[in-house]
Amino acid sequence: MSRWGMRAVGALVVMVLASSCTSGGGSGDPAEQEKAKDPLTITASVENGAADVPVDSVVTVDGFDGQLADVTLASADGATTIPGEVHGVRWTAGQLLEPATTYVLTASGTGDDGRQVTETSRFTTRALSLDEQTYPAVAPLQGETVGVGMPVIVSFDIAVKDRAAFEKRMKVTAQPATDGGWYWLSDNTAHWRPKKFWKPGTKVTVDLGLNSVHAGNGIYGQQDQHVEFTVGRSVVSVVDTRRHRMTVKIDGKTRRTIPVSTGDADHRSRNGIKVIMEKHRSIDMDAATTGVDSDDPNYYNLKGVKYAMRVTNSGEFLHAAPWSAASQGNANVSHGCVGMSTKDAAWVFAQSKRGDIVSYVGSPRRLEPANGWTDWNRSWDEWLEGSALGADAEDA
Repeated sequence: MSRWGMRAVGALVVMVLASSCTSGGGSGDPAEQEKAKDPLTITASVENGAADVPVDSVVTVDGFDGQLADVTLASADGATTIPGEVHGVRWTAGQLLEPATTYVLTASGTGDDGRQVTETSRFTTRALSLDEQTYPAVAPLQGETVGVGMPVIVSFDIAVKDRAAFEKRMKVTAQPATDGGWYWLSDNTAHWRPKKFWKPGTKVTVDLGLNSVHAGNGIYGQQDQHVEFTVGRSVVSVVDTRRHRMTVKIDGKTRRTIPVSTGDADHRSRNGIKVIMEKHRSIDMDAATTGVDSDDPNYYNLKGVKYAMRVTNSGEFLHAAPWSAASQGNANVSHGCVGMSTKDAAWVFAQSKRGDIVSYVGSPRRLEPANGWTDWNRSWDEWLEGSALGADAEDA
C-alpha cells in the first residue's frame, strides 16, 4: 500500500474515534435529553404521620431539582391556615403551631424534567393543658384613650422564664415614632414606656407574637395579642404636700390650683411620680384592704367615697373628702390620700383618664418601686437595664 493509502486509512480511524466520543455523551434528541433531567423532590421538616409535634416547631419545606410553586399548611378542619414564604428552594412557615391540632401540608412545584409534582402529608401537634400555657393580658385596652404617662403593661398568669424569647416578639410601634423599651418587673409582668412622656395624639399599636413560643420550664405562650390605643391630651398634676396644694396643668397650661389635704405625720403621702391607674365615681374604702386591723385606732371604713382615682397599689387615691374641708389647704390629716372638696374632685375626675401623671413633692416618704405604675421614677439608663435583650432593648 502506498503512503497515501496509509494516510487515508489513518484519517478514517481518527474520524471514527472522534465520532465515537461525540455520540457517547447522549442522544441529540431533545425529548431524550428532557427525560434525562431529574424530577422535583419535596421534603418537609415534619414527617408524614408524625404525632406529638412540639407547638414551637417552625415547619419548612424544601424543593430539590426544581422549583416550589405552592405550599399550604392548614388544620385538617380548615379553621386555621399557617402563612409562609418561599426563599430560594425553601418554604418557611410564618407562624408556630396550635396544640392538639392535626395539620395537612400540601406542596407542589415543577421539576427540572418539566413535570409537576404534588406531595401531601399530615401530622398532629402535642396537646397542652392550661397549666402549660401562659396568657398575656394587655393594658391599655383596645381602643382606649390614655394619658401621656401610660405604660404598656403585659401581665402573664404563669411565669415566663425565657424573657428574651418573649421580648423579641413583643413589639410596640407608634405614630409619630417614639423611642421606648421594655422593663421586666418580674417573670409575670413587663412594662414598655417611652423615653419621655407620650406626645398627645400619638397612635400606638402593641403586637405580641407569643402564641406557642416557649417560655421556659415547659410553658408556652397561649395566644398572640394585638391592641391599638390613642394618647389623649396632656393632664399633669403636681401635689405639693407642704403647701397643701395641687396644681393641674392641661396641655402645658395651669388650669386650676386646688387646696388639698395629704397624709398626716404618721401616714405620709409618698413622694414621686405616680400614674392614675383606676377611676371610680364611687368606691368603698376599707382600711383592712391595706393591712389595718379593725381594732386598730387608725382603722376606717368609708362608704361611697366620690370621684376616687387610684395612684398606688397600697391604697393612695385622689378623691372627694368633704369631712376634711377645714384642713384642705392648711393641714395634712389623711391616711395618705389626697383629699379635696367634692366640687374640685368632680372637676379633676372629669379631666382625668388612666395614664395621667400626678407628681408628689415635699414629702419625706419615698414611693416604693412597683407600688403602682412607678415607671417614671427610673432614669432612662436604669429603665433599659430592665430589658431581657440588653443593648438591643431600645425601640423606635
